[in-house]
Formats: sequence, structure tokens, C-alpha cells
Amino acid sequence: MIAEIGFGSLFISLIISVYGVIAAIYGERNHQRKWVFSAKQAMRLVFPLLTLSIGSLIFLILNNNFEVVYVASVSSINMPVYLKITAIWGGQAGSMLFWSWLLAGFGFIVTFRKWDRDQDFLPWVIAICLGTIAFFVVLNTFFENPFVRYWQVNQEIVQSFVHPPGGIQVAPRNGGGLNPLLRHPGMIIHPPMQYLGFVAFIVPYAFAMASLITGRSDDRWIQLSRPWAIWAWLFLSLGLILGARWAYDVLGWGGYWGWDPVENSALMPWLSGTAFLHAVLIQEKRNMFKQWPIVLIIVTYNLVIFGTFLTRSGLLSSVHSFARSSIGPIFLAFIALTFIASFWLLSSRWEKFKSRQVLTSFFSKEALILITIILFLGMLVTTFWGVIFPNISELVTGQKVTVGPPFYERVAGPILGGVLVIMVICPLAVWSFVSFKHLGKLLWKPFIVSLLGVLLPIYGGLTKVPAVIAFWLVAFVLAVNGFEFIRRTRLRRRSQSESLFQTISGVFQRNKRSYSAMIIHVGMVFMALGIIGIEFFQTETQGTIAEGQELQLASYTMEYEQLDIFNTSDDRNVARAVILVKKDGQVIDEIYPRRDFYYDSNQQVTIPGVRSTLVDDFYTILVDWKAVTSEGATFKVYHNPLVKWLWIGAWTIILGVVVTSLPDNRSTRAGSRTRGRDGHRN
Repeated sequence: MIAEIGFGSLFISLIISVYGVIAAIYGERNHQRKWVFSAKQAMRLVFPLLTLSIGSLIFLILNNNFEVVYVASVSSINMPVYLKITAIWGGQAGSMLFWSWLLAGFGFIVTFRKWDRDQDFLPWVIAICLGTIAFFVVLNTFFENPFVRYWQVNQEIVQSFVHPPGGIQVAPRNGGGLNPLLRHPGMIIHPPMQYLGFVAFIVPYAFAMASLITGRSDDRWIQLSRPWAIWAWLFLSLGLILGARWAYDVLGWGGYWGWDPVENSALMPWLSGTAFLHAVLIQEKRNMFKQWPIVLIIVTYNLVIFGTFLTRSGLLSSVHSFARSSIGPIFLAFIALTFIASFWLLSSRWEKFKSRQVLTSFFSKEALILITIILFLGMLVTTFWGVIFPNISELVTGQKVTVGPPFYERVAGPILGGVLVIMVICPLAVWSFVSFKHLGKLLWKPFIVSLLGVLLPIYGGLTKVPAVIAFWLVAFVLAVNGFEFIRRTRLRRRSQSESLFQTISGVFQRNKRSYSAMIIHVGMVFMALGIIGIEFFQTETQGTIAEGQELQLASYTMEYEQLDIFNTSDDRNVARAVILVKKDGQVIDEIYPRRDFYYDSNQQVTIPGVRSTLVDDFYTILVDWKAVTSEGATFKVYHNPLVKWLWIGAWTIILGVVVTSLPDNRSTRAGSRTRGRDGHRN
């Protein structure tokens, strides 16, 4: 009964979504507001319907209804409740339903904003959001139904879950359980954050298309969509960071980013979304390059759909992707339709959105931001080509080549260096015009301080020239931001009789967006520091040692003390080694690399033991062990300098995004003073 309720509400939401699209367009074309209002109510109704559908699936999973194929494939009796809820997005059908539910939730929120000034946008925002929802609900309804029973499908699909005693088919007694690789805390949060980032970018796209359709060339659509874009970028950043942390903690190869095609499918909309946010800044401040934000949000929307296609079509082979599916052609058709229609619409309005202002200085802030956008797009094109080239090669030559990390890193390294150079200059540049002489006056003091970024590594024996340059750029960015903050604080103190705390608070409030950007850039510098450490200075070793013996790597020594093998209450077999980490002959830590074997899914996962500090990580993996544990175990050991700064930088960036999203008290007060008696701005 619950499965029927879940599928029924899913099917009704499809009908209402299609109706909403038709009603919105019909109402706008015929100037009948009642139809547009009806479409708005339809978009509000889709969210509770999909909530009922996903709630039904959660109920089925929590109650071990293994006659439902999806439940049997992602859950088991021994899984704890929090992992059973995680199983919602642990498989193809459930993750797509979750995707649709999130988008419906965003659409639900959008309908409750005040539309008094933007009635012409409303029907098109509704049509685009509901059209996207309808597409994914169609996939769930007709291709990837999460409520199908085992007797409704081919026997081969469920043969591993069915036990036919006496020749009679019965429901499976237990499910296969969630993939062990997905039972890490990072993977519990990573997919929802990534999906939130994906679907939130659809709202700015809807506003951009509404602006094109209505022919409004002002920046109103940017004002409406910018908060959505910032939060979308934040969620997608969180998804990427948590995914990298999961890779570092679970995959057992000592790294955090392998340039896997599915990793890249999430990176690409992040790159275009980052470029979009920078382009928006130029339009807001200088009313320049007005076509760029629209181009970039179109690209971002289609990359969101393309990334979803890559992970679900089975086109790519990856630990992150789902099984091969028949939904690939319909996905490609939808991407082609939206891409062609969007750019056709943009081309028809191209002259209307053409700005009259031109660049007046190569060192102006808008010029530097434009260079940053080009750098991000360069990385995007490289990543896109690396993802699709193996499939193009297979199609043309019949042989599928592999595009590995060296291909991406040869491009990513110089681009990261270029971005750091821009971050050195941009905080000191001004809008419209700035001379190189003026910049030189502001840069010479930070430059002197930044030389520590060269001298300290060289003093420590560093001889790799690219690494020395990278350390210098990191130091230069930090020095520039520090000097600029001190300069602004001193200027305010000269004109105000305030305490130091009041001065700092006042400076920040007056330039909240500027300092939020500064926090984000400092976070990027911290991340760059972690990337430099692990990319240039990672070392590794492997060896088989008996209990009481030692392995040495860098300045550390590890002593293998013992191996414990035991079963857990959640139906796991755990082999856990006890490792003493020593430095200068003294024990400084105890770590526990292990291997977990899950009986329900007949799969295993390796969990490293890590000693982590601000200076380095000592990262140990239990590779294998002899039947008699005293005969020895094999360990792979990595020394990862500075990698912790990667995670510190990531959270610093998130802090900057949260700060920039906080309400501006000054703007609120100014807005309240300019409101008329009718409650609208004069």
C-alpha cells in the first residue's frame, strides 16, 4: 500500500508539473493572470506531493520492505537508521527522486517571494522550474521507478535477493545493504550538499531565461538570482570538499582528488558558477559585459544536467557512478534542447544586452576579474575535454583511451598560479582605472614581506623551482590582504574616535562584500598551500613487518604493535592494526588502520589510520596480513606535508560565503527609508 501511495503521488506530481508549465505559458501569452496564479499554485503543490513520495520510500526502507527492489538493493536489516535514510540517495532511482524533491522545494520557496515588481518574470520562472522538475519525474516514473516490486520486473534483476523455497517465489529476507564505500560520514552529507548546489543553480537560470524572454535588459534578474547563486555555489563547494575528504579517508590511496570523470562532472559547474559570480560583480559595479552572466548561467545549468547524466547513464566507469541505465538518450535530448533553445534566445536578444562601457585600464578591477573568468573557463574547457575525449575516441577508433591526472595537472597548475597572481593585485585595484605606478606604491611593502615565502623554503632545503614560486605567491597574497586590511583600519582610526574593536567592526560593516571576498581568497590561499604540500612533497613506502617491527618514512617511524580481528553488532568483520607513531625515538601517537568486511553486501572497505597536524599527515593503510598475525602484515604509508591546510582553507571559504550572505544592516535601513506608504520602494 505504501509503495502505491509513493508511486501515485509521484505520478500526480508529474501531471501537475506538466499542467503548471502549460498554464504559466498560456496565462502569460493570453494576459490571463488567473492561469499564471494557477501555475504558481501547481508549483507549490508539487513539493508536498514529492515529499509524500520520498517519505513513502523512507518508510519502506526503515521497515525493511525488501519486496521493493530498490529497498532490497540499498538497505539491509543490520544497517542503522541513519544509514537507511542515507540509502535514499545510495542508488539510482532514489537519488533521482531526492534530486526532484530538492528542486521542488526550491521552487516552492521561490513562489512565496513578493512578485509585485516582477510579474512579467513569474510565469517563465515557473515554466522553467516546473519543466525541469517534470523531466526528472518522467525519468523516475517511466525509467527508474523506486517503488517497483520484485515480481513486477525481470527475474534476473532480483535473483540475488530472492529465495524460492520449494519452487515458490517469496520476498527476500534481507537486502544487499548500502555500498560500504558510502558508509563514511562524508558520504552521508556529500550527496545532499552536491544535489543542493546543482538544483539551486537552476533558479538563477530560470531568472536569466525570464529576462531574455521578456526582453528586460536591466540587472533586476541578477539582483533576484544572486543570493540563489551564492548559496548554490556554497552547497556545491561543500559537496566537492566533503567528496575530497571522503576520497582521502576511504579510498586508501593517500590522495584527495584523482580527476575521476564523475568528480570532474561536479567540478565543471563549480568552475562555470564561480565565473558567473565574478561576471555578476562586473555587471553590478560597472554595467559591463552584460551578456557574460547569461552565457555563464546557461553553461552552468547545462553542466548541472550533463553532470547528472554522466553519473546516471553508465557512460563512465567510476566508483562514484551508478549502474548502466537506459536513460542516457533522453538525458542527451533534454540537454541538447535546453542548450540550443537557451543560446538561440540569447542570440535573438544579443544587441539588447550589449553594454556601452569599455575597459579603460588593464589593471582596473573589472579587467582583472575578467582575466580570472577566462582562467576559470580555460580550466573548464580542459576538464570537459578530458571527460568526453575517451568516449569520442572509442566512438571514432573503437579504442577507449584513459585521460589521467597528468593531463589535468599540466593545465591546473599554471591556472592556479595565474589566479594567485590576480589575487595579489585585485585587492589593491579600483574600478574603472588604475595605473601600474599606483599599484607599485601599494605592492612594494607586501612584496618585501612575501620574500619570506621564498627564503624559508630555500632555507629548509627546498630545491623545486615551481614549489618555491608557489610558496612565494601564497605569501604574497596573504601579505597583500593583511596590509590592505591594516591600511583601511588605520584610515578609519584617523577619522573616528573608536576603540580598535569598534574600528575593525566598522571597517568590516562598511565593506562587507569586499572583506567577505578577502576571506574567500585567503581560504583559497590556504587550500593552495595544502595542494602544494601534497603535490610536490608527498612521499610513500610499503613493507611487510611482523609485530614489534618498524617502518620509517620522512621523520616518522611506525611500529606495528598488534592486529585485532573481531565481528561487530552491525554485521561487520573488522581487522584493525594498532600502530605506534614515533618521532625522535618517542611515541607521539597511536593510530588504527583497518579493513572492514560487510557480510550483507559481501564487500570490504579500507580505512586508513592518520596522524594529522598543521605541518603534515602520517597516513597508514593496512594492505594485507598473514593468517597467523605474528607472521606480519603489509602496510602502505604516506607522508603528506601541509595537507591539513586544504581542509582549513575549504572551511575558510565557506565562512566567507556565509558572511557575504548575511543581511546588510546599512542597506536594510536605507531601503526602509525609501519606502512609500504603499510599502514599495519609491
